[in-house]
Amino acid sequence: MIGIIDYGMGNLFSVSKALERIGVPYIISDSPEELNKTKGVILPGVGAFKDAMARLQEKELDQFIHQYVDSGRPLLGICLGMQLLFEESEENGRFQGLGLLKGRIVRIPDRDQNGERLKVPHMGWNKLHFHQEAPVLHDIQDGYVYFVHSYYADGIDEQALLASAEYGVQVPAVVGQGNVSGMQFHPEKSSATGMQLLTNFAKAMERSEELL
Repeated sequence: MIGIIDYGMGNLFSVSKALERIGVPYIISDSPEELNKTKGVILPGVGAFKDAMARLQEKELDQFIHQYVDSGRPLLGICLGMQLLFEESEENGRFQGLGLLKGRIVRIPDRDQNGERLKVPHMGWNKLHFHQEAPVLHDIQDGYVYFVHSYYADGIDEQALLASAEYGVQVPAVVGQGNVSGMQFHPEKSSATGMQLLTNFAKAMERSEELL
């Protein structure tokens, strides 16, 4: 059973439908008690970093997420949910994140290194470039995934960068450290590659069975 964290700012419908497609049972909840019964949790997210952190704190889900990760069970952040895993964000000010991964969230520049203008927000398909081997990347070939974002993670640990995409800068696309993983793109909208990534995360839950 996967738990999808409902804090009012996640694309719950598309994530839940993707899990149905790969045959993984799930619950959608904002209750730490209910979510704590699961073998893995997904933190989705759309919107602004500041508002998302405020919602998590209001519901004390930030504390729950830290306790859940400390238990050794897997956590996956998607899109804004991935950005929340980092230490801070510079979106419309400076705001603290969950601090599960080193780095900060910064805006995609308006121009690339050659002075060519970049469209921000960035919306579209980009090819993944792989940097590390990791269970979440099992059976993933050179594939394209779908991004919708204006900010990206900067200053992250080299070992936490699993895959990236190029969009004027190197955009961390898949990150991971220990039992914490994140995807800047939308795996549920990224065809077969996205479905395989979600399947790999679901398989990680099998290794957390004894922790319940």
